[in-house]
Amino acid sequence: MVQDPAKPAGAPVSVGVLYRAAHYGVEHRAAGEARQMADVFVKELVDLLGVPVSEPFAYDVALVVTELLTNANRYAPGPCLLELEGRRSGVTVTLWDSSTALPRLFPRDPTRIGGHGMEIINRICAEVRVERVPVGKRIRATLCLPAGL
Repeated sequence: MVQDPAKPAGAPVSVGVLYRAAHYGVEHRAAGEARQMADVFVKELVDLLGVPVSEPFAYDVALVVTELLTNANRYAPGPCLLELEGRRSGVTVTLWDSSTALPRLFPRDPTRIGGHGMEIINRICAEVRVERVPVGKRIRATLCLPAGL
């Protein structure tokens, strides 16, 4: 933590970042629990950092969390780690899972049932990065808050 010279030594200083993480197994209730974590996180972002967040933005954060965790539960053989990082500029959702298989982005097809998760994430996020890591893969999706909120 950075010390603000205007505050007494030992007093906490906000660095304008909110971070939360949780690990999940392969149980089906994990997506619902992660969605609740995302809802609480967005409320903390508003309360602790004073970031103005619209209802559609909060919904998009929960949607990205749900889609990423659902994909991990469906395709990865082991547990995963979900990280949420919030700033005044937006929220980054990171999911680590144990599969080295990278997600597929299918061509747009409104008649296809399923397989739309990454299509949705790419549509609502400003940036999506997918990379293999020694434990499997990491997907990092960034949602930007509109300027002037």
